Amino acid sequence: MQTLHSGLPTFEAARKIATRLGAHRRADICEVMFWAPELQENRVSEGDIFIEVLDIEGAEEVALSRSRQTLTFRRTRVPVARIDAWCMAAIDGMRAGTRDSIGSFYALVWRDAENRWRRIHDPLSASLPFGPFAPAEYYDVAAMQAARADKAYYAALPEGAVHKFGPPGNILQIHVPTATASMSLAGLTRHFATLAERVRQGAEPEPADRIFLGYDAVQLLPVEPTTVYEAGPDFWTEVEDRDGTLVVDIRRPDTTNWGYDVVITGMSAVNPSLLETDRPDELVDLAAVLHNFPGGPKKLILDVVFGHSDNQGLRGLSHHYFAGPNMYGQNLNYRNPVVRAILLEMQRRKVNFGADGVRVDGAQDFKWWDADAQMLRHDDEYLQEMADVVQEVAGRQYRPWFVFEDGRPWPDEDWELSSDYRAVIESQRDDDVFQWGPLTFAHNTPFLYTFWLSKFWRIQEILRVGSNWISGCANHDTLRRGTQINPKLNINTRLGDTRMEILDKAYDHPAAQMLTYVAFPGVPMDFLNAMARASWGFIRNQDDQYGVKVVAEEAISLNWQVDAYTYSEPGNFRRMKELGFEDRDTLGRFFVILPALVEATDYDLDVMAKLLNAVDPPLDGPTPYDAAALKRVARAWMDDMHDYCNVANYVDRLGDAHTAYMLNLRAFRAARPWLRDNHGPGDVFDYHTPTDGTVAFRCLRDGPEGEQVFMIAHLEGKPILDIDPTALPIPGLEGGGWNVALRSPTIGPDYLGGPITLHDSMAVLFTRSR
Repeated sequence: MQTLHSGLPTFEAARKIATRLGAHRRADICEVMFWAPELQENRVSEGDIFIEVLDIEGAEEVALSRSRQTLTFRRTRVPVARIDAWCMAAIDGMRAGTRDSIGSFYALVWRDAENRWRRIHDPLSASLPFGPFAPAEYYDVAAMQAARADKAYYAALPEGAVHKFGPPGNILQIHVPTATASMSLAGLTRHFATLAERVRQGAEPEPADRIFLGYDAVQLLPVEPTTVYEAGPDFWTEVEDRDGTLVVDIRRPDTTNWGYDVVITGMSAVNPSLLETDRPDELVDLAAVLHNFPGGPKKLILDVVFGHSDNQGLRGLSHHYFAGPNMYGQNLNYRNPVVRAILLEMQRRKVNFGADGVRVDGAQDFKWWDADAQMLRHDDEYLQEMADVVQEVAGRQYRPWFVFEDGRPWPDEDWELSSDYRAVIESQRDDDVFQWGPLTFAHNTPFLYTFWLSKFWRIQEILRVGSNWISGCANHDTLRRGTQINPKLNINTRLGDTRMEILDKAYDHPAAQMLTYVAFPGVPMDFLNAMARASWGFIRNQDDQYGVKVVAEEAISLNWQVDAYTYSEPGNFRRMKELGFEDRDTLGRFFVILPALVEATDYDLDVMAKLLNAVDPPLDGPTPYDAAALKRVARAWMDDMHDYCNVANYVDRLGDAHTAYMLNLRAFRAARPWLRDNHGPGDVFDYHTPTDGTVAFRCLRDGPEGEQVFMIAHLEGKPILDIDPTALPIPGLEGGGWNVALRSPTIGPDYLGGPITLHDSMAVLFTRSR
């Protein structure tokens, strides 16, 4: 009440109140608070509004690791105090969940005129064991923070002033469910803990180790709760509602998603599908292992999606949170001061798990309608407010490093030409705000001939102004887009003998990596699946309405990522085989026809099924087809691809020389932080001329204390015969004294300089002191 009547602007007052929303422990009391404007709209009186508390009845126990169980909850309805849209209660006797124990579950409930009970879930909950559309668990966040194992990391930060984290040297982007065989945050933590112990003991790293090493930051694809199964089953199904008790059929959340199909509600919590123990402590544990890594801490970067919501968000939040539909689902109502405050509070609580940096997905999507100017504007002020949020972990306050993905005017048709990738950088106060650069944001195709030369104008931009850009070719979006390209286009066949090999080498390319790590300023980022040469795609098994259409769009990836042998392996595509697609050829035939039918029928599943049943000779699969069968195929494909993309399936195929080269390249960059700077007046970058059907970039850079580095990298095309790199007529290169610092794997260790024939993917790096 004091804050509401303080005279503060509405947004500032809402920022203060938002910190109290949700369920918080105050000694033995649980303070619960909700913002529920829908109660005002429905003219619900205070006497019909309660906090519903659910506790396990009797001696029953919740087994969070069990796939399915039926539980009986004792229900208590606690009256609330209400001030306008704010509902609050102080409750004695609620159990706070911890790593070792399950807490009480809670929601806001209200009774309508027909005596029906309706439930409002907590959008700021700390723990959601049964997904974003089930009651939240009251959780002891303070105890979780007090038990974290990286307190010394935070104690080393300056005391008193709010510390501002700067950019890392490079980043490894990771999709948690496909990063390890465990498919969980706990499994990823164990993997890094094992790597850390091997480093401490001085063990020689294996190829499977090297793809995780040499990075000083790890960026997780979103770990927020995502959509649930549109057609069910729900993870929380109430089967019997007796006076004082509630019987619930509970399923363990098991959705697979690439992370970006968020519903906004529950963003402060961790996606339960990623949790092995269903305890949010797993994210704190990962942060601690990274922060305590031997040889120097690794920063944790969280990827947050606040630019849009899937339509399922309407199921979990009132319409006040949304500003209308968009291409993803729903726009968020950033101009509502309370919604704005709640979104920032969601972000603060999530980053307090221990993240040092934040990557904001789709910053160009933060828009609002300016009624005075009658135009749509980008909400750059909100982006600044995101970057200004102060975190507090282990007694230290800090502001994370921020990087924005913003390709405005994307999705306009001319975005590839007109975007300058600097809109956020130039709109923010801090000089260390970053954006994804043009090669990172763009849907790049480095396996097509002429790609590198056609992007030369963008490369020149990177050299000139790229110090605050993320650089690199491979990320979760570019690798996915690469698998959707027609394989009949002008493919660079010099990269490999098969399409699978060509795709792998294009995004894990020794010469392109040298270009990124030596020539490009900014912060390099690699995608784990690309570095492991693992498959990747648009993974989302929850979509019942458009799942078949999405699979039709992804069908072409079969040509890039799956051959007859890999399909035949017993562990691969087992669900598709059970549906009747016994070999790759039968599935390939189906996938050729499916996209054409989506187009021809305007995505009418019933008509598509009839046409599929009329194909001669008959198709294999779950015949005869109907709409339900097509949906089963879509679900099976998504689940099988999720398993197929797991990095653990590929690490035994990695090359020792190649992974050692990549690790050495990262070490070279780490030892020379000045390479992050834009090119200076004495630096030289060009391509080898005459080209003679070859794209080879040369770069000479001047560092501090007289050090110079020079690289030549063959990106695509015919071989360059008998070239002496350090004898080229490049200003500043003359004078001799050059030493070979690094060679791509196909260049033998006996090459110490002088004439060499360079083929596709080959690169040499030289250094000297003047």
